[in-house]
Order: sequence, then C-alpha cells, then structure tokens
Amino acid sequence: MTAPTDAPTDLDALETDLETTAPTPADASETQTGEAIAPETDELLDDRADEFLDDLPDEVEMSLFDHLEELRMRIFYALIAVAVGVVICFIFVNPIVALLEVPAHGAKFLQLAPGEYFFVSIKVAGYSGILVSSPFILYQIVQFVVPGLTRRERRLLAPIVFGSSLLFVAGLAFAYIALIPAALNFFVNYGEGVVEQLWSIERYFEFVLLLLFSTGLAFQIPVIQMLLGLLGIVNSKQMLNGWRYVILGAAVLGAVLTPSTDPVTQSLLGGAVLGLYFGGIGMVVLIGK
Repeated sequence: MTAPTDAPTDLDALETDLETTAPTPADASETQTGEAIAPETDELLDDRADEFLDDLPDEVEMSLFDHLEELRMRIFYALIAVAVGVVICFIFVNPIVALLEVPAHGAKFLQLAPGEYFFVSIKVAGYSGILVSSPFILYQIVQFVVPGLTRRERRLLAPIVFGSSLLFVAGLAFAYIALIPAALNFFVNYGEGVVEQLWSIERYFEFVLLLLFSTGLAFQIPVIQMLLGLLGIVNSKQMLNGWRYVILGAAVLGAVLTPSTDPVTQSLLGGAVLGLYFGGIGMVVLIGK
C-alpha cells in the first residue's frame, strides 16, 4: 500500500524543480530592458534632434504680402550688418591692405591718380565687410527659409550651411596661399630684367579680390553635388560617367574665374576644381546616392 503514496510525492518534487528553474517576471523584464538599451538610446538622440528642430520657426500660413514683408525685413537686417561690417573694416583698412600686399613680395605700388588709394580702401573695406557680416546674412536667410521646409529638409540644412561656409573659407585660403603667389611669380619672372615692377595699387587689389572671391565660389562644387544627390536629380554613378565633360569644364572654369591669363593660375584652379568634384562624388557615395 506504499506505492500509491510515492507517486504524488515524486510529482510534487518535479513541480518544485520546475518552479525553481522557471524564469521570474523580474528576470524577464531585466532581459527585455537590456535588449532595449540600444533602441532607447537611438530614440533619445532622435528626440533631442526633434527638440532642436522644434525650436526653429514653425510653418505658418502667410499671404504673398506677408512673405514680401518678411523678405524686406530680412534684407534690411542683412544690409545693416553689411554696413556695420564695412565701417569696421574701413577703420582697420590699413592692416587689411598690408595683409593683402604680402603675396606681392615687396613689389612697389603706385597711386596713379588723386584719391586712388582712398577708393581702393573703400573697395577693400566693402569686400571685407561682406565677408565679416556673412554669418549674420546666412542667419537671416535661414530664418526666412526654414518655416517653409519639411522636417527632413531641416535636418539637411545645418550640415549644408556649415559645409558651404567651411569650403568658402578654404577657397579664400587656397587663393591667398597658392593661387595669388603663383600668378604673381609668373608675371614677375616673365618680365624680369626687362621691366621694373611698379604696379598700380588699384589694378593689384582688383586682381587679388576677384581671385579670392571667385575661388571661394568655385569651392562650392561639393555642396551643389550633395544637394543634387540628396534631391535625387543626379547620382554618383552619373556624376562619374561625365568625367570627360568635367575635365573640359574645369579648364573653362579655371580660365573664366581667374582674372589673369597666365597658365599657372588657371591650371591650379582647374586642378582644384577637379579635386573638389571627385571629392564631392565620394561624399555622395557615402550618403548612399
């Protein structure tokens, strides 16, 4: 009569073992929490980005008159910033002129007409004032454009503006360090022993300022490529397939943007344009386009 009593005892022991080895709800929740750490981190970053985007001006229904009034106000603020920048740069125009004369390596400058240096100073202060006030001008442009952009377009705006500004400054530095000295050395060596190097200060600064800003504009090529790739107009393969036309275009662009006709400056700028173009293709590839 002992057998019937042993069976329930064994079953009770088996149930006890199963209850001991079964995962508790707390353990299950800890496992799920550990697995959810990475997604929650991504969600946190996305939330912070969304909060930043929400701080920007929201899209507002505006009439044509309201848009024109907003545009007029932004232009007015930008012009005030330019005027302030020009005045400040005119006050310190002599150090700026001395800095721009450095690539000439001691060449003598002549004032060929009364007041020529005064008008040169105004021109130098004007270009410098625009450059100094450009961050505020960009801010006004962003404030005018952002309300009409979607959230996806807003995410792209900051990298594009930052990249464009950085490339423009890089273009100015490249022109000042490489292009201008190369062009001046070419002209000096070409006329060495034949003519004395006495340069018109107006012609010199016209040459230098045009070369600086045209090079800064040429360095915007990767930004244009990124925009075309992001908008789906052209992909990286199509950009690469047109390399023959790009080489021809770089030669033409180097000839058009350089105020001089020497082959050294044109070759340097054309080579820089090619490097920027193929670098832009690499950036388009990185974004999956």
